[in-house]
Amino acid sequence: MSASTPPGGAGTLAWLLGEAERGRPPEPDGGLTILPQPSPRDAGVLAFTAHSVVFADVDPGWVRDRLPPGDLSAPLCSPFLQALAARTGRRIGGVDLLGLARPLPGAAPIGLEEVTGSDHPRVTRAHLYRDAVRVWTTEDDGGLLAVGRGVAGRWEAAVEVEPEHRGRGLGRRLATAARHLVPGPVWAQVAPGNAASVRAFLAAGYAPMGAEVLLREP
Repeated sequence: MSASTPPGGAGTLAWLLGEAERGRPPEPDGGLTILPQPSPRDAGVLAFTAHSVVFADVDPGWVRDRLPPGDLSAPLCSPFLQALAARTGRRIGGVDLLGLARPLPGAAPIGLEEVTGSDHPRVTRAHLYRDAVRVWTTEDDGGLLAVGRGVAGRWEAAVEVEPEHRGRGLGRRLATAARHLVPGPVWAQVAPGNAASVRAFLAAGYAPMGAEVLLREP
């Protein structure tokens, strides 16, 4: 596995994610890109097809010493993640599927009401991981949509559907609504084991881009 850092002004995670949004993710070359954290809050590992990205304020040589050349799975495996968490004094989050969708014109195809001051767990989590969070609920309070600026300033969306409203396509409609409510490409982090949520985001037009693990401050 080779290691590279984009030169000059290109050496930021925001630039790399912007390239992915424009249809130019990292080349599937078996390589490793090591970047500084985009903010004190965000550190972690991204795995695109045959190319991994470590974004953390650690010595690149230290990272390379712990990732066997040619082992494409190593950056997201426990030994490296545990070492990185110990090195940075952080804790390991879950491995998420990372999806990306283009914005859509016009109004959202579902009735939504924007709310403030919500204490819903999904909203509390959104405020921990994102800036400029906005929240909408459906008219019957069966669904919730939160969008905000997450890793490296990218737009991120999260949805929640109450148990009694599941199985009716509401998650898909909420995920689609996010594409109407943000001014640019929108990302979604989805737990792979949550098959219903994965299906909803795929049906709403989010293309799988890779996997991601975030390291959070204790």
